[in-house]
Amino acid sequence: MMHQQRSEGRLSPSGDTEDSAGMSKLLAPRLAYFAGVARMEHVTRAAQEMGVPQSTLSRAMVRLEQDLGVDLFARRGRTVSLTPAGRTFLASVERALAEIERAADEVRADADPATGKVAFGFLHTMGSETVPALIRAFRADHPRVRFSLVQNYGEAMIERLRSGELDLCLTSPVPDAPDLVGRRLDEQKLRLVVPADHRLASRRRVRLAEAADETFVTLEPGYGMRRITDDLCQEAGFKPRIAFEGEEAETLRGLVAAGLGVALLPPPAVARPGVVELTVTAPRAAREIGVAWLDGHPDTPPVAAFKKFLLSKRGNLLPD
Repeated sequence: MMHQQRSEGRLSPSGDTEDSAGMSKLLAPRLAYFAGVARMEHVTRAAQEMGVPQSTLSRAMVRLEQDLGVDLFARRGRTVSLTPAGRTFLASVERALAEIERAADEVRADADPATGKVAFGFLHTMGSETVPALIRAFRADHPRVRFSLVQNYGEAMIERLRSGELDLCLTSPVPDAPDLVGRRLDEQKLRLVVPADHRLASRRRVRLAEAADETFVTLEPGYGMRRITDDLCQEAGFKPRIAFEGEEAETLRGLVAAGLGVALLPPPAVARPGVVELTVTAPRAAREIGVAWLDGHPDTPPVAAFKKFLLSKRGNLLPD
């Protein structure tokens, strides 16, 4: 049996994107009404169950059929039954409504003050000690808050903030951009890392200019530490000769231990054999660590609580 089609308001066969988007906006408010009428097979009872006037419901069903250009119901007074087209449409509508409800449950759960989720990004060098200690301390008062953790370099995390993938990030340098808010939390001294048998290894302190003739191993361009390394070397009066570029500080320490160069790095969580870490006396070698978020972005209760916690750590973020 062929489906009966209406002559007015049919969908455009062209598949035009704007037409489809406009049709979706028209259909969306009526889908729950349609599912309710289809379930009850009675307009009056469906209206009572959904708490809407019967006339509103009846008009919504008529408009839905007009928009689709096909009859969804066979009507006998106020009793209705689905046509074959109606049954086909109902199956997809129920899946769509279930998916919407699932998404609504998920976002409500993520925003729950007690059990919600924080999407938190941080530098690789913060991952072994600083971030675990922060989360442990925060969860002492918020034991059921969940975290989605992302380790990356600074510029990549800033892009994730802008795209909405992250709520907050610990980064260096602290960003200065009109669409972001950055707050300085602490400062981390940097060290010149040399092989254990290096000519400077017997020293405790060194001026960076004394390493002007050395080969350096560094993080790749785009990393905050790479920018800091280049700037400090320039301030010391030289441009570093770079032999290796990597993505992770401990890999660079391994290259230094193998005698492949020297590096400017933050202190490690655990001492690495085969290298000596020297205090740099000039120029002043340190990096700022701060927290950043998207300006004007509303916080869920768990994000607001963790942001407040991080800001309370100003001057006391990093382990001694």
